[in-house]
Amino acid sequence: MDYLALMEKPLVVLGCVYLSWKIIRNIWSFANIEKEPITVLVTGAAGQIGYALVPMIAKGAMLGPDQPVIIHMLDIEPAAEALNGVKMELIDAAFPLLKGIVATTDVVEACKDVDIAVMVGGFPRKEGMERKDVMAKNVSIYKVQASALEEHASPDCKVLVIANPANTNALILKEFAPSIPHKNITCLTRLDHNRALGQISEKLYVHVSDVKNVIIWGNHSSSQYPDVNHATVSTCNGQKSVRELVGDDKWLNTEFITTVQQRGAAIIKARKLSSALSAASSACDHIRDWVLGTPKGTWVSMGVYSDGSYGISPGLIYSFPVTCEKGEWSIVQGLKIDEFSREKMDSTAKELIEEKSLAYSCLN
Repeated sequence: MDYLALMEKPLVVLGCVYLSWKIIRNIWSFANIEKEPITVLVTGAAGQIGYALVPMIAKGAMLGPDQPVIIHMLDIEPAAEALNGVKMELIDAAFPLLKGIVATTDVVEACKDVDIAVMVGGFPRKEGMERKDVMAKNVSIYKVQASALEEHASPDCKVLVIANPANTNALILKEFAPSIPHKNITCLTRLDHNRALGQISEKLYVHVSDVKNVIIWGNHSSSQYPDVNHATVSTCNGQKSVRELVGDDKWLNTEFITTVQQRGAAIIKARKLSSALSAASSACDHIRDWVLGTPKGTWVSMGVYSDGSYGISPGLIYSFPVTCEKGEWSIVQGLKIDEFSREKMDSTAKELIEEKSLAYSCLN
């Protein structure tokens, strides 16, 4: 019997185990190297949406559970004390991902080195105000903030505009931040997209995660067009068309559309306050999918710079169905548009053209 061979085998096994352990340990160490923090600006941070949004960012809902963040918060001087209170709460919450906080009323300080800007602050329309008055106020605000982003933000800064009129505010921001690529300036229609998913989910008694590929076309206003013609639901028998499962074209072409269009007003009537939690959550969804990518076979709605797709005038910020990969969005192409949809899409585009004209008249 070869006793030497028998003695060598355990040593070989132990050697292999040791080498394997070292390889696994090195891989684990490499995988757990902490990422560099991403700096996120939130304007209007002392307001309701800002107050709901900043803890979501700090917990990883926007950029993932392993992505450290630095949060810059900007608000107007009268809100400085409240803004400082938000900063105190962020400190008290001891978020592991939160690596720094700036709370300021100085737009230059707020915009310095930001990688992502979430523009929540704006001037709301008040009773008795004309549209042009509101537009003039917001043009003034976005001119200043866009100029600060132009000068002080990271070169590849991604911008999400939430403050209404969101599409047109985004267009004004683009005007005064020309070095920021037009593909990096977007507005929030993900809230409307999520509202549409929720309505279908409620109607069919299915989980909202089983519904996908609704579309919000156009303006983040009551002229928007929530479209389910390409939407599907995951069932035990595969993907089924929403129209087929609902089986009620009248409801889908009337009540469903108006419910999504008027959901914000309904929430104000119920809460006596505007949507905050859902807007903050949708903002996280928008940025997360934009930065980390949309699931395969799924699209989402984003207000983006029109390139003429689907006959929409180039130069508008218009909500399209998009997919995202490697930090870039692309408009979904080749979807069939019926006559009903064409009329709705053109109507909301017309409103955006009018808003654009009104906004540009305020630039002088």
